[in-house]
Amino acid sequence: MNSILDLDARLSSQMRVAEKPGALRAIAVFFAHSGDSWFWAIGLFALWISGDSFWKQWAIVQFASISLLVVLVLIIKFSIKRKRPEGEWGQIYRFTDPHSFPSGHAARAFLIATIASGLGPAWLATVLWIWAPLVALARVAMGLHYLSDIVAGTLLGILVALIGLLIYLPLFNWVFKLLGFSLW
Repeated sequence: MNSILDLDARLSSQMRVAEKPGALRAIAVFFAHSGDSWFWAIGLFALWISGDSFWKQWAIVQFASISLLVVLVLIIKFSIKRKRPEGEWGQIYRFTDPHSFPSGHAARAFLIATIASGLGPAWLATVLWIWAPLVALARVAMGLHYLSDIVAGTLLGILVALIGLLIYLPLFNWVFKLLGFSLW
């Protein structure tokens, strides 16, 4: 197991651009932040407020799935307690969440892309499937995760999204019946 972790650390280190000024670093910073949960919460709330019923449903399903995923990721992170790679960039992440396995950003990005594939529209799902791996790789490039963190995050995000796509309609219909109104 130690040899696998050593290989993981070496490969992750070779991808790192956090300490190298230039265009590649700037692009990595952009994508590393684009998967932040606060950004998506604000964006999904704005979409829910301003969208028609299709976009309201899209926003609610994404938001609920992301919320569930956050809980699962934190449970795993605080159970495994793998320390993030050493580094200076991303102090806010290092301070608020010192654990790296699995990558919450990778999980969130792939969950969002997978749900978009199930809900549509196809053009947006395509854009999000291009964006998701860039977010995951940027997290390694900026020294916040190891490759195995993003692989685990990717698989977790896709799995939670697939389960969510199977159960969201009956679950939300039940919740809306209890509430006496629909959120979309």
